Amino acid sequence: MVQVKDLHWKKDMRVSELVNSYENVGFQSVELHRASEVIVKMKKDSAKVFLTFTSNMVTSGLRGFFAQLIELGIADVLVTTVGGLEEDIMKATGEVFSIGNFNTDDVELHERGINRIGNLLIQNQSYMNFEDMITDILRKLYAKQNRWSVSEMLREIGLLLDDQNSILYQAAKNDVPVFCPAITDGAFGFHLYLFQQENPDFIVDVVKDFGNILLTTSHDDRKGVIALGGSISKHHAILATLLNGGAEYAVYMTTAHRTSGSMSGANTSEAKSWGKVKDESDIATVIGDVSITFPLAMTRALDELYEEGLLNIENK
Repeated sequence: MVQVKDLHWKKDMRVSELVNSYENVGFQSVELHRASEVIVKMKKDSAKVFLTFTSNMVTSGLRGFFAQLIELGIADVLVTTVGGLEEDIMKATGEVFSIGNFNTDDVELHERGINRIGNLLIQNQSYMNFEDMITDILRKLYAKQNRWSVSEMLREIGLLLDDQNSILYQAAKNDVPVFCPAITDGAFGFHLYLFQQENPDFIVDVVKDFGNILLTTSHDDRKGVIALGGSISKHHAILATLLNGGAEYAVYMTTAHRTSGSMSGANTSEAKSWGKVKDESDIATVIGDVSITFPLAMTRALDELYEEGLLNIENK
């Protein structure tokens, strides 16, 4: 049985040392340490890793960290929501977001043309610039062909970007498919609709992409899921693993609680009842702000994977 041990600071303490000490602290720190271990195990086992996250995480500074994880070979499949794709493109083309606070006069922000996501601020002008740009991008796609699956379209957009910190850029460069089943749920979707009104034969095939995500893996593959937050991105990935026999590894990080009965709050144990993860799988559920918990768990995992030569660090 693991014993509780007191946590102590020491000079020049590494993140990995801190997270390793969490194993003996208690409460959610134990789960965070376990999550880091599960991530290492899935990579050592050559599992096909599905990384899912919601758009607010791309609004934050985690966006560049996600892009780096793609470059390092951590993620094999990405699933996200459309807001994250929009804001990844915005940042890749020079838009800058600001940090505000959670308690502010939102009516005043609205009058100033500022949108708030938690304590992060986005100018209306950034969205207007995105909308002007996406129309030009859609014209280029339409000139190549009139029918695209969502993941094929996103890969093509990634190839048009030039930003090492871009999720779509790194995904396209490293042949990592990006799936967004709710592609219409945002400004991007609205402009897809408008473009289709002018070009009725322009089709974005969401159903084809369902087949594409199923074919990213198989019953024979070992599979792992790292689900950050909830939403359709989490469910789409674990549905793909369910239809391919279930995942051997799963890490969920969320602020939602299991008593809500929601997808966001559903933990890794509940997933076993559906067969989304296997009965004997290695699992961890961490309750807390992903902007804090994920960098800690992932940094420890990266350090261990680096020491064992399991990161894609050629030419870096």
